[in-house]
Amino acid sequence: MSNHKTGTREEWRAARLELLKAEKELTRRSDELARWRQELPWVWVDKEYRFETDDGSASLADLFQGRSQLLVYHFMFGPDYTAGCPSCSAIADGFDGFVVHLTNHDVTLSAVSRAPLAKLQAYKRRMAWTFPWASSLGSDFNFDFNVAFTDQQQREGAVEYNYRRGGHAMDATPVPEPVAQFAAMCGTDAPTYSRDRPGMSAFVLERGVVYHCYSTYTRGLDGLWGMYQWLDRAPKGRNETGPWFRRHDEYDQR
Repeated sequence: MSNHKTGTREEWRAARLELLKAEKELTRRSDELARWRQELPWVWVDKEYRFETDDGSASLADLFQGRSQLLVYHFMFGPDYTAGCPSCSAIADGFDGFVVHLTNHDVTLSAVSRAPLAKLQAYKRRMAWTFPWASSLGSDFNFDFNVAFTDQQQREGAVEYNYRRGGHAMDATPVPEPVAQFAAMCGTDAPTYSRDRPGMSAFVLERGVVYHCYSTYTRGLDGLWGMYQWLDRAPKGRNETGPWFRRHDEYDQR
């Protein structure tokens, strides 16, 4: 039985109107931040990256698929994983619903991972996803955009993620239980699991030149995670003490 306070409809409405003021301010601030993101300077991507896709070998420009904007979700699926990261999988469950709208608004959404294409294709079939997903195996792409790291960087404490060195749970010693749990769910150990990280990056293609516009990591991905947007509006919120979610085909049927 919950001990949450109760009240009259009038008390609820008065409290709700106070909250509405804060929600509107947050919305206005979110709009300001969106404009701020769009004002960031664009950086020319002068390195040649190669990817393997369902349609064959591709350049970064090819991933745009004829559109001027590209949103890349850096999906945690390292070469030695046997399955994709459960957190990334929960986020990606919403992609197919968005892709059709983005595609018709001059935006391509694609996931990119370091696992071989055959692994990505098999996992994609398992999850019943259809969004584009490219393998960057053998490319510097994930390393250059700070979502992949070497074992040497790990040993030397030289991992710089989310614009700072250290301070992330994946770099902690001893290994936090959620990291160890997700590593096991991906068929690997914690250090190997942690050499790949989640993130998203935005690119634009103008006059044949690709520019990097924006990247975000960790909690910066919350807004893309539809499940949490709903939970934040549920009576008990996120209500979590540890990793509770699974891949969508791993839950007990109810």
